Amino acid sequence: MDPSNFSTQTSKGTLYLVPAPLDFGCEPQSPITDVLPMHTLQVAARITHWISENAKSTRAVLKRVGEVVPLVAPMQQHSIAELPREVHKKGDHLGAASASPLRAVAQAPKPHSSGSDFDARPLLQACLDGHDVGLISEAGMPTIADPGSSVVRAAHALGIRVVPLVGPCSLLLALAASGLNGQNFAFIGYLPIDNVERQKRIRELEALALKTGQAQLFIETPYRNTALWSALLSSLQKQTTLCVASGLTLESSQILSKRVSDHSQNLSAATLTAPCVFGIGR
Repeated sequence: MDPSNFSTQTSKGTLYLVPAPLDFGCEPQSPITDVLPMHTLQVAARITHWISENAKSTRAVLKRVGEVVPLVAPMQQHSIAELPREVHKKGDHLGAASASPLRAVAQAPKPHSSGSDFDARPLLQACLDGHDVGLISEAGMPTIADPGSSVVRAAHALGIRVVPLVGPCSLLLALAASGLNGQNFAFIGYLPIDNVERQKRIRELEALALKTGQAQLFIETPYRNTALWSALLSSLQKQTTLCVASGLTLESSQILSKRVSDHSQNLSAATLTAPCVFGIGR
């Protein structure tokens, strides 16, 4: 889509990056006021145009917001556009090469994007028409370990103001509580699923961490946490520091950070079935 085709007659709205609670899919959930400040709730309550990782989870968050700050409009009057499935699977952080049509939730056309070449500019038409737009993921800060960076790039390219709101980010919470190097760290994303490739990658990351002091953070889908934990214990050197931060911001949260030799082989099911952030370092 040619940017010149977008409306330029109205003052542009703002793109707000709206954090979501980290308890997506967890029971019980924490009170939303425990994890999101009032200003974030107030801004979210007045937004009616959304770009979402998942429309259903967005409605669930808005319902919780509305219990504290009344929404400016009924839920059925909110416009929620989902990022295409390919963006979730392949990421959208490598740049945009071609335009893709808006994927409105009500119509849900098949996406014309291979992920990394996704052009998010059409999703921001509401901003160009003068409406504020919220970018939201299922949990945590959008674009951090989640899709959405293409939307932020598109906003900058179109001269739209981008405002990140205050809220939880699991990576930074885990890093702060781990005792690992908060001055030099890297987020790796997901490790390979294949056990041989995963063990190889773990050893590569450990070598980098021990040589440079750079902490290495990564995540996994909860149902594969047990397999990853076993691979970490069997692949890492005994003196390497290993951290697992589970269920962050929940009452049941647990953060274990110590030498591999001091970790238990079998963590509790409650720890490994919750969303986890893993870290290794000196």
